[in-house]
Amino acid sequence: MIWIFWVLVLLVLITVFHLRGQDLSQYDSPSSQSLDMGREPSDGLAAVVASFDVGMGPVRRAPRSQRLALMREYMESLSENQDFHTSFTPVDAAGVVAEWVLAPGVDSDRRVLYIHGGAFVMGSPRSHRNITSRFSEIAGAAVLAIDYRLMPENPRMAGIEDCRTAYQWMLQNGPEGPGQAGKIYVGGDSAGGNLALSLIAWVRDQKLQRPNAVVALCPATDFTFGSPSLKHNMETDAMLGPLFKDMARVPRPLLWWFVWFQNRMSPRNPLLSPVFGELSGLPPTLVHASETELLFDDARRYVNRAADAGSPTKLQSWAQMVHVWHMFHPQLTEACDAWDEIGKFIAEVDRVAARAGTKA
Repeated sequence: MIWIFWVLVLLVLITVFHLRGQDLSQYDSPSSQSLDMGREPSDGLAAVVASFDVGMGPVRRAPRSQRLALMREYMESLSENQDFHTSFTPVDAAGVVAEWVLAPGVDSDRRVLYIHGGAFVMGSPRSHRNITSRFSEIAGAAVLAIDYRLMPENPRMAGIEDCRTAYQWMLQNGPEGPGQAGKIYVGGDSAGGNLALSLIAWVRDQKLQRPNAVVALCPATDFTFGSPSLKHNMETDAMLGPLFKDMARVPRPLLWWFVWFQNRMSPRNPLLSPVFGELSGLPPTLVHASETELLFDDARRYVNRAADAGSPTKLQSWAQMVHVWHMFHPQLTEACDAWDEIGKFIAEVDRVAARAGTKA
């Protein structure tokens, strides 16, 4: 029986020293620029929340074996029956399925790599056309929206590799064909925000042409699940709360082991959890999050750590919004406001770069 004791000791040691991330509570201090403090949410919010209940109803009632397919179907429906003024052109980005999203009059030398959200298991360029269309409009850029490989059919690393491949391809290819990019931007939401933040650290380490700016919408940054908002905002997150309520009942060490078995990587590995990575030398980054969503502290801790490391990173928050409310433009006034802030951020980055170029 002594071997059982030593196995348990080994499991405890692995859990504590390999799976558990460092304590990030020192990065919980307020850092966000709250943009709707004291304002009542717009009238459209109630309709958006009600649409979640209608759309996710069949998912909650279905057998567990059918839920993923139904969730994917629901997410794909989010862009249906919308009138876009942009064009969508399928493209093979060095083996990564993607589409170019072009608003009228964009400069094709300005390029955005956009990485969609969906908990790494759902979503596509089609599901996120409301976001990519608006991004193309406000940035005046061609958006390359990628259809990276999803879990569980593929390992997490496959999606990470697709982001890297597509980024390198976009540096040398635009919507008209081969051609060096002028300005480069990276964007992503939720799981896509996680992949975007992981990508920019890799770009820095590989010494590739770095993005001029990065926009991460409600990103997941910590797969050790250490953010206080994962617990405190469970009842106020209308989108993610119902989906992840069962997870909140599972002890964190068991979740760490689940992440390890699922990904064959420690949950504190920066490939999974960008908040634990080396965050110096990163491009200007704007992060948006809702103060009532599960991932609020994921965003806040990442921004505080990156700023502490000297990277120009800013967090803007909204008090009562749903997760990735940007998708509901123009239905939500707050979505319109958020896109205006993104446009200001990109314009300011461009102005700073132009001044630096003039001085040089």
